Amino acid sequence: MRFLFLEPFFGGSHRSFAEGWIANSRHTIDLLTLPARFWKWRMRGAALYFFKKVSSLEMYDGLIVTDIMSLSDFKALCGPSCPPAMVYFHENQITYPLAPGESMDFQFGFTNITTALAAERILFNSHTHFDAFFSGLPAFLRMMPEYQPKWVTEAIRSRSGVLYPGCQFPAERDALPFSDDSQPLIIWNHRWEFDKNPEHFFDALDAVLGRGLEFRLALLGENFQVVPKAFISARERYGDRIIRYGYLKSREEYLDMLKQGSVVVSTATQENFGISVIEAVRYGCFPLLPNRLSYPEIIPKSFHSDCLCNDQADLIRKLSFFIANHSQFSKKREKLSESAGRFAYENLISQYDEELETLAQSHGERNGGA
Repeated sequence: MRFLFLEPFFGGSHRSFAEGWIANSRHTIDLLTLPARFWKWRMRGAALYFFKKVSSLEMYDGLIVTDIMSLSDFKALCGPSCPPAMVYFHENQITYPLAPGESMDFQFGFTNITTALAAERILFNSHTHFDAFFSGLPAFLRMMPEYQPKWVTEAIRSRSGVLYPGCQFPAERDALPFSDDSQPLIIWNHRWEFDKNPEHFFDALDAVLGRGLEFRLALLGENFQVVPKAFISARERYGDRIIRYGYLKSREEYLDMLKQGSVVVSTATQENFGISVIEAVRYGCFPLLPNRLSYPEIIPKSFHSDCLCNDQADLIRKLSFFIANHSQFSKKREKLSESAGRFAYENLISQYDEELETLAQSHGERNGGA
C-alpha cells in the first residue's frame, strides 16, 4: 500500500521519527516536509503549502501528519479526495509550557483539537503524554466563556492510542566500548531550547566542579534559531573541557560521540518521550533524569533509584557520585543499553504497519471495498 506523510517541522525527533518509519515500513510512504523553524507559522499555514504541493491524493491509501499541522484545514481544502488520516502527537499546545515572557495563544490548542477531530486515528508518543493531554483538555475547554464543546474530549479519546516512537538503531548491537578515561564524558544531546532547562544543567556542572571533580563535556543537540545565552556563557566557562559544541549533522559522528559518552543528563521541564535520552542510553551512557515527565515510563523501574533525580540537589549528588565512581557503573550501563533495544524501529515497525493497514481498511470500506 501507499501512504503520504506530511511533516511541517522536519527536524529533531520529528525528522528521526519520519525517516525511521519510512525506512523500516513494508509499505511505500512518500514524504513531504517543511524546514524545522517558525513552528507557529507552520501550524497556521502548512496546510496551504501542502495543498498546492500534492499533485494527487487518489493514489494514496492513507495520510500521516504530526501535531504541527492543521489537518482540518488540509481536509477542507482537499475535499472528498482526501484519504483517511492518522495524526501522531509528539507534543501538544494545550499542555506545552510557555517560554519566559510568552502568553498563551489559544488558537494553537484549538488547532490540535480540530486536527484530532479530523483524523480517523490519533497516536500519542507515550502514556505520559496521553494522560497529560486528556487531563489538560477539559480545563482548556473550560477557559471558553460560554458554549464549551465538552464533547470533544471523549470524541478524541475514542480514536486515540499510544505507540512509542521508533529509534534509529539496530535491534541487536555490538558490545559497548566503555572508556577507562579518568575524566568521564558528560553528554547533552537535547534541543537548545528553554523547555530543556539548560540553566539547571550548567548549575549542576558548576556544583560538581566546586567539589573538585573533573569531567569532559559534549554539548550536542539542535538549535533552530538564536543560540541561548546559557550555551554561550558555558562555552567560555568550561573551555577545554568541551570536546564538542553544537549540532552534528552527520549521524555517524553523532553516534560515535554517544559511544564515547559516560553519562547523559536531562533537566527538562517538558518531555513527552525522550528519543535523545534513549539513543544515548542505547550506546552506553548512564542516564540521570528528572523523576517526572516521561522518564519514569521509559527507564526500567529497577533503575529508578539510580537514574531518576527528585530535585536539583539530588542531581548534583548523583552526578558527583557517578563522576567519582564511573568505572563501577559498566554493568548497569550494559543492562540499561539492553533495555533500550525495545525501542528500536525493528521491534516496533509491525505495530506501525498494522496501524497503517487498519487506516487503509477504513479507506476501502468508505469506497465500497472489503
